[in-house]
Parts: sequence; C-alpha cells; structure tokens
Amino acid sequence: MIYDTSLDKAAGKVLDGERINAAEALQLYRELSLNDLGALADARRRQRKAAHYDGRGNGIVTYIVDRNINYTNICDVFCTFCAFMRMETQPDSYVLSHAEIAKKIEETVALGGTQILMQGGHHPKMGIDYYLNLLRFIHTKFPQINIHAFSPPEFNHFERVFQMPMRELIAKFKEAGLGSIPGGGAEILVDRVRKKIAPLKCDTENWLRVMRIAHELGLRSSATMMFGHVETIEDRIEHLQRLRDLQDETHGFTAFICWTFQSEHTRLKAPPVGSHEYLRTQAVGRIFLDNFDNVQSSWVTQGQEIGQLALQFGANDLGSIMIEENVVSSAGTTFRMTVADMKRLITELGYEPRQRDNWYRLVN
Repeated sequence: MIYDTSLDKAAGKVLDGERINAAEALQLYRELSLNDLGALADARRRQRKAAHYDGRGNGIVTYIVDRNINYTNICDVFCTFCAFMRMETQPDSYVLSHAEIAKKIEETVALGGTQILMQGGHHPKMGIDYYLNLLRFIHTKFPQINIHAFSPPEFNHFERVFQMPMRELIAKFKEAGLGSIPGGGAEILVDRVRKKIAPLKCDTENWLRVMRIAHELGLRSSATMMFGHVETIEDRIEHLQRLRDLQDETHGFTAFICWTFQSEHTRLKAPPVGSHEYLRTQAVGRIFLDNFDNVQSSWVTQGQEIGQLALQFGANDLGSIMIEENVVSSAGTTFRMTVADMKRLITELGYEPRQRDNWYRLVN
C-alpha cells in the first residue's frame, strides 16, 4: 500500500506559513481529526499578528462592548432562514424613532460601550433622508461611538430604491457618520445556494461589490458566513475563496466571523449543525484566510463553553457582549454574556482579556 503524503504536505504548508488552495482546504477539513485541525488553526493564528498587542507573543484575546440595534423589522425580502422580519401590515412591525435609538446608545455608553451595530430589514418605503438624518443625529450626539451599520444587502436595497450609484451612496453615508460596515447578509457567497435560501437578496457579486467600494472609500468591514443549511463543504470553501480574493485586493476586512444556521421559527428547515462542525469550519476558515488578522468566536449561537473552546480553534476574539440581540434570538437561540463572563473565559485559557474597538485597537 502506498502512503498518500498529500495530507502531510497540506498541513506542512500551513505550519510553514504558506497559503493553501481550495482542494487542500477541503482535504484538511475532511481528513484531519478535530484536534489536529484545531492545532493547525491555532498555528495559523500565531503566524498572524492578531493577538500581538502587548509584545509578548499571543498573550491577548479581545472583546468589544457594543449593542445590536435593529432600526426596523419591516422587510420585503422574505429570506427563508429569517424569523425576525415582518411585513408593514403586521401588528408587531416597527421603525425605531431617534429617541428610542438614543436611549439604547446611552445605555451602551453607560456600560463602557464604544460601538453600535445597526442593521434592519429592507423597508420598501423609507427614503434616503431617514438614514442620513439618523446617522447625523447619532454621530453628533454620540461622537465617541462608532456606527458599524448597514450590511451589503441593505446597500444594494438602497441603491435600487434611491436610484443612486453605489459609490455615491456609500460616500454620502460615510460623510453622514457611518464608521464601518458589518459583514451581514453574506450567508454563503455561492449563487446556487443564495437562490435557494434568499432569492430576493443581492447575489454574490453585488455583496462583494459593496465591500470593494466601501474599502476603496476608506471604510473597513467584517466578513461573515452563516452555514449549516443547504450548502456543501465545497460551497463553504468557495465562500472563503471569495473573501480571501477580495482581501488580497483591498485589505479592507478586519475580521472573519462564522456561525451556524438557527432554524427554529424559520421556513428553512435543516438538521441542526453541532459544535463539532462549527469548530471544524471555523478552523478551516482561519487556516484558509491567511490574509485576515482576526477571527471571532461565535458564542452567540454556540454558547459560552464552545465559544471559549473556539479560542483554541483559530479565534483570537470573543466578539461582543451583545447588550441587545434580536435576529438570532428570534430563531430560538438565546445566549447571554457579560464582560465578567468574557474575562473569565479568556483568563481560564491563560490569555489576557482586553477590550478593543472595531479596528482591533485596544481600549484604555
């Protein structure tokens, strides 16, 4: 029997700090044990300058104090995986007022928060003035708060409704106070998958187009992946390839975050993906995305214990304490975390917990 050395070669490339291709990523995912894959992801993490803030190697794991504010749940896209959206005629539909949003930000500031993550449904009737006035209001009243807002599908919706070129649109939002863009709405960046789960949402190229233009205009963004529904492992790696290619081009992504589809109360039904597959997918993401400094653990869908374990599978950041979260919880998953919880989880692994901002600069 001839021993196949290709797996060793692929792992060796990672340990030597070299780039792997999609076929090698697929092989590592399928053939390595979970522990070995985690060790490779941890090696890749150490190769990046992700946690070298203190000059002592990999001593720091970060977190952020921010709040998710969903300014409206009214949406006309009808994604099959969403339990959050409402039609305008439904009694529990809403659009938040400036006063309601200000109250949420005041609570965030009181807790030491530095950012709001603001996303909403694709409201078919709100004009551009609503968004620009909201950004100006927040930026003027809370200049210390970064506005991390409006995912690529929202910008594609704005472009269509406001009939304005994307570059001009993003520039206007930036001028009004937008500080960075969240990576939401990526789901899986493969159009065959997108047409099944969200046929009315923007396609892959238009998601990437928003990010490319935003990066060119000086706005940084995160990159995400929601998996565990109708996609294949090959689709996940194609998604990673698209992110890596754009990062090579723009260097505008701050971090990668992946999480598992939560099916309760949604029309899209799929067998739940467990923690083993979550850790395996995150590890391959860290290994393949060799041009990303930061990978964020998804404790929001996995819970505190797996969120902590993810720090040994390539993640260097625990994400947000999530003062408020409405979308994932609408689909039946509700985990909560305090700053004290985060510090404990990080310290238990021998790392130093430090609060950071959206750009992964340490706070205080």
